[in-house]
Amino acid sequence: MTKDLLKNFDQVVPQLQEARDAIRAVVLGQDNVVDETLVTILAGGHGLLMGVPGLGKTLLVSTVAQVLGLDSKRIQCTPDLMPADILGSEVLDEDPKTGKKSFRFIQGPVFTELLMADEINRASPRTQSALLQAMQEHTVTVAGEERALPEPFHVLATQNPLEQEGTYPLPEAQLDRFLLQINVDYPTLEAERAMVIATTGEGLAVPKTVLNKKTLLQAQQVVKQLPVGAQVVDAAMAIVRRARPTADNRDSFITEGLSWGAGPRAAQALVLTAKARALLDGRNTPSVDDVLALAGAVLRHRMQLSFSGRAGGLTTQQVITHVTKGI
Repeated sequence: MTKDLLKNFDQVVPQLQEARDAIRAVVLGQDNVVDETLVTILAGGHGLLMGVPGLGKTLLVSTVAQVLGLDSKRIQCTPDLMPADILGSEVLDEDPKTGKKSFRFIQGPVFTELLMADEINRASPRTQSALLQAMQEHTVTVAGEERALPEPFHVLATQNPLEQEGTYPLPEAQLDRFLLQINVDYPTLEAERAMVIATTGEGLAVPKTVLNKKTLLQAQQVVKQLPVGAQVVDAAMAIVRRARPTADNRDSFITEGLSWGAGPRAAQALVLTAKARALLDGRNTPSVDDVLALAGAVLRHRMQLSFSGRAGGLTTQQVITHVTKGI
């Protein structure tokens, strides 16, 4: 590590760990979810929070925004939500003195630093596509004019995996825009008990602001600059290439169980998030264990089971366990 990188590393690590503790103090029983959300943001990406209602996904996003010092807006996705409701629109103004008319652009909620898209699969495909350019290029085009979004810009979207009536499944291109799919599960008995006690009394935990935009951008830059060993890159490549039902893959478990698998963006995501996880833990280089810990979140939305795989009861988690074995 260079002298400047080491200095920045030493500056951001204590603040990141303080931020993680501050979020965990409010979002109880979801430590792994908190870590994966922070890893997503540190890596400069977007996250898809998958879980049944009532597990604190909305609370998590609002708490993360408060602790990281980010401007945040929320969109409640519904079938009648239009692209202009997200991006903004032009309105016709008239000067009361001169009578001159001109167009004025009113920014939509996408012009923020942390955007929450609640129940994103309830929005129509046309509206979902409005987020594609924003998520990939950090710009939007309205009325033929390209407009830059704030930096940093992150989308944390939620989705209910159970109720699918009246929903529009996200297309593969948009799923691939999400760096991680973060599964939010039920808390443990001890964590749920602590949650019930904490939320039914007077002393509700209030999140405190730990970081700011400048510090977060500095931390994201440190993530990009962290050195990564060849062993870590090789592990990420091996996992991703195993999870592809290609003609040269002789693993019948994969070729028969999957219709399609992860592309090169998955390997990029594995290496980048491994570096972010190492920084969050205060380590100056990632390990193969970081890759293995994040393989599920990186791969589960980047593969599709075949008909025979689904008929045989195969799950994506079984595929992930298979491709990470022996790494």
